[in-house]
Amino acid sequence: MFKINHINLTQFRNAHSAAFSFENRITAICGLNGTGKTNLLDAVYYLCFTKSYFNKTDSSAVEKGSSGFSLHGSFTVSAQDIPVSLILRENGKKELSVDQEAISPFSSHIGKFPVVFIAPDDVILITGGSEERRKFIDTLLCQLDHGYLLQLIRYNKFLQDRNRYLKNVAGSFADPILLDSFDEQLVQSGIFLLKKRNAFLEGFIESVVDSFGFISAEKENPMLVYMPSTSVDGYAKALQNARQKDILLQRTSVGIHRDEIEILMNEMPFKQAASQGQKKSLLFALKLAAFNALKLHFGFEPILLLDDIFEKLDQERLKRLLDWVCIRNNGQVILTDTHHERVNDALTDISLPFQLINL
Repeated sequence: MFKINHINLTQFRNAHSAAFSFENRITAICGLNGTGKTNLLDAVYYLCFTKSYFNKTDSSAVEKGSSGFSLHGSFTVSAQDIPVSLILRENGKKELSVDQEAISPFSSHIGKFPVVFIAPDDVILITGGSEERRKFIDTLLCQLDHGYLLQLIRYNKFLQDRNRYLKNVAGSFADPILLDSFDEQLVQSGIFLLKKRNAFLEGFIESVVDSFGFISAEKENPMLVYMPSTSVDGYAKALQNARQKDILLQRTSVGIHRDEIEILMNEMPFKQAASQGQKKSLLFALKLAAFNALKLHFGFEPILLLDDIFEKLDQERLKRLLDWVCIRNNGQVILTDTHHERVNDALTDISLPFQLINL
């Protein structure tokens, strides 16, 4: 079993100094809003992913009035206890160590400690733009495939370089030789990423639909369709054909950064046709499909972090979700709620040992 055993937080968000041990496979963290429940989940995610689930900047995770933070945890991986430490220094430098060994680059750590996080604002996966769904798929694939992560980093670098150059020339003369060089790099990485997405998404979409049916118990299922911006064979030609348009727009309009996963129901956009309950069910279905993909790849369940799910699901959907994550799977589950009695009753009903932490 893969799990986190304990974690120490210093100057992290609203915790000046705090320590938590996770004694059971299922842990519930209870407390009023603002007591640090979500911050604790984010600290666990930080150790697994080297960054916050919520914020782009590390400085936003520092306790007010402080100039850095540290997180220290212990994980069990394949019966071996492994300490992990993440420190943000006063000068803004971040340091990661695993089993007392400094890790660099941080990208080599991604996927070693698999985790799935479900938070209230994740509904943007359903209601938001295509970039939200691309980010979700990319984050998952980066945990599954280190080569994907490296090519994605490479692609984004050349994409930024090409867009920066297009802005600098501002619609005037653009050096075709330089653009050819950018395009060659984008095509090389883009085709690699596109092939990986194509191979992965067919089975993943089937898993999403299956999970949706289980959580919602509805006969009507959504339809998810992967819509790439271009094809493997036509990638280079599409970039070449869009060059004059890109010079005018000052940005790259073709490539894997423009892919979409369209969600439909009754031939209408899902976010328009679906009820609030169906939207919540699909959100959880996407996350549980990610959970399944990680479990299949690693041979063990990832850590599942559930933030404030009791406020977002009706009793029937909640019962089905807890059955799926706690009974049908053996992975570690850490969840939060504002009501002690509510979470205690819900977890007591599944008849499994659990730990209750009150903040």
